[in-house]
Amino acid sequence: MVVPHDAVPPSPFPGGPWEQDGPEGADRPARDHRGALPPDPFADDPDDPALAFDDDEPDEAGPPMSAQEREELVADLSDLAVYQALLEPRGVRGIVVDCGECEEPHYHDWALLAASLEQLLQDGNMRPHEPAFDPDPSAYVTWEYCRGYADGVTASENAL
Repeated sequence: MVVPHDAVPPSPFPGGPWEQDGPEGADRPARDHRGALPPDPFADDPDDPALAFDDDEPDEAGPPMSAQEREELVADLSDLAVYQALLEPRGVRGIVVDCGECEEPHYHDWALLAASLEQLLQDGNMRPHEPAFDPDPSAYVTWEYCRGYADGVTASENAL
């Protein structure tokens, strides 16, 4: 299947932000990320160590997302769906990102990255997740590689 990189394909993640209508800041339904993110190991556990934290203290949230940041995030989610449609059939499992904090590569499967970006769009932050266990680096590519690949597909389609 050939999809131009600037097209908005059908979402492989139902209920994605590009399927939402309404003005900026409109109430959006909560997303269910349980399929892509690992489950909370302490869910419904009365001995959950997080219960020791005082819930009266507000979370340290950053400044709210600007309209431009929100648009860029929605565009990234759309691009991610295109990249997955183009590269997953070729054996690419996801995207690798070099972390500036720990200086290690982070490997994100397509669904996990999409769920994380949707959570960022919905909640304004991403919850921590476990890194990929023993990933095969040859099965992951950079965001720039994805963009270049999609541009190459688009250029070859336009040349026909």
